Amino acid sequence: MEIEFPGGARVDALHEGLRIRTDQPDAHGAASAPSPFDLFLASIGTCAGFYVLRFFQQRQLDTAGLALSVTPRRDPARKLVTSIRIEITLPPAFPERYREAVLRAVDQCTVKRHLAEPPGFEVVVAEDEVPRRVERVRSHALALTDPA
Repeated sequence: MEIEFPGGARVDALHEGLRIRTDQPDAHGAASAPSPFDLFLASIGTCAGFYVLRFFQQRQLDTAGLALSVTPRRDPARKLVTSIRIEITLPPAFPERYREAVLRAVDQCTVKRHLAEPPGFEVVVAEDEVPRRVERVRSHALALTDPA
């Protein structure tokens, strides 16, 4: 994935022939596209949505009335999201026997799984071979390690 800077506060990602556009809200940008954080939340919702949809399709269940929403809960003092609520609205005719199973289907979401077991981040200047910083995000802590 390559990142480009097309102007203003816009930052685009190029991935497999697709352009993913981002911008910042009016205070810092033109709000011409979702912010990177909005795309982060959208990736969680669309990933969870895929597994819910697949659950329905595999059982040939009607998706009319099916919906999913993602709501971040924020700590205003730290300006960080502390939890993310994924709410599934089930169709009226949804079989009760599948209720717990459809919730478990969301656990297959790769984005959600990566948040539960976060990867480390290595940030380098292109010509440097030594990382400036490696970050490991855990559920309750941020660990920073300087290279030796």
